[in-house]
Amino acid sequence: MQIRPLRNDQDYRAALAALSPLFDHEPEPGTPEGDHFEVMLTLVEAYEAKHFPTDLPNPVDAIKFRMEQSGLTASDLAPAIGRTNRVYEVLNGTRSLTLPMIWKLHSQFGIPAESLIKPMQRTGA
Repeated sequence: MQIRPLRNDQDYRAALAALSPLFDHEPEPGTPEGDHFEVMLTLVEAYEAKHFPTDLPNPVDAIKFRMEQSGLTASDLAPAIGRTNRVYEVLNGTRSLTLPMIWKLHSQFGIPAESLIKPMQRTGA
């Protein structure tokens, strides 16, 4: 098992090329091949986290994504946010989420709290 740190783009691409065929026929966990696969995946994930960080969506985008994903309407969010007009204010970015709203959106709809607590960009007065 030859494993080295991924120090540059060339190392990263070589690791991806080596792992690519294994995704179709994943080795058994606990075997030498399975252990190699798991360690290499960990190295690739660490390299990607360092060199290609992903930012969390803003609260409005996170809510809209969950609405689209689950087929929810503004009225479906009313129990978590308040009256429908308040839901639209949040979705339009003119009203910030309160802590109780964040908690209810997270617990009722499974929206990651990390996305909901990110500061919102206000679009109106």
